[in-house]
Amino acid sequence: YTSTVENEDQKLLHFLQSKGLRIKEEVWSDESVDWKQYDIAILKSPWDYFDRIHEFNDWLAAIEEHGIRLLNPLDIVRWNSDKHYLRDIASSGLLVTPTVFIERGERPDLLEYFDTFETERLIIKPTISGGPKNTFKFGRADVPVLSQRINDLLEKEGFMVQPFLAEVQDEGEWSLLFFNGKFSHCLLKKAKAGDFRVQHYLGGSIHPQLPSKELLESAEKYVKEFAQGCLYARVDGVVVRGEFHLMELELIEPFLFLFTNEESYGNYHQALCEMLID
Repeated sequence: YTSTVENEDQKLLHFLQSKGLRIKEEVWSDESVDWKQYDIAILKSPWDYFDRIHEFNDWLAAIEEHGIRLLNPLDIVRWNSDKHYLRDIASSGLLVTPTVFIERGERPDLLEYFDTFETERLIIKPTISGGPKNTFKFGRADVPVLSQRINDLLEKEGFMVQPFLAEVQDEGEWSLLFFNGKFSHCLLKKAKAGDFRVQHYLGGSIHPQLPSKELLESAEKYVKEFAQGCLYARVDGVVVRGEFHLMELELIEPFLFLFTNEESYGNYHQALCEMLID
């Protein structure tokens, strides 16, 4: 299976237009756009928002000021833009990959985290990011070289440390897609040999799946508690010792893998129409 962001966006846009919806594509950062002409805006693929977070927050404020209804909702988008949101989800009692946050300006001893998580491999990445940007997998022997680089990056932004879960490499990462709170489709993403990154544009493979009843029920809990009123939600996680652990709750710019399920476009359209009626 292969697809790209560009053709998913275009295919979805054309599908919705073919259903009679008056909808057009705009770039969030395009200063020539008169946003006041719109009543509703759907965030689809603002892939650069995390590189331009201050501009993005200003844009969100302008959308709010103009009284435009944003899908997904503004407050949820703001919350989801910083991975500190994982702390809120963990506090609710739902399972999340164990995470320690390192705030901007701190100078941590990376070796401590191997004992904290009782592991020999760690992952470190920014709290505001997407894809594999500034993401490092490392062991104890890598710390002397990596520490200075991380300290330099910490001068500009916060980071998060997690244990590397062998299940990601061995079994893959699950993604379950929900539209307006209803399950649409599911897939298992696997990294290419020798890599730990499952993104398909980095050589990972995509395997459409029917989730087990237990997996689906687990994913639904995150959506019901933290993605209320969302047009779309992608629940990414891994099964560890029989239990689903959330890695990311994607509510801003997730690739929706619409091409992996023939009913996905219809599911998206139905969810959007339901929300437009509300």
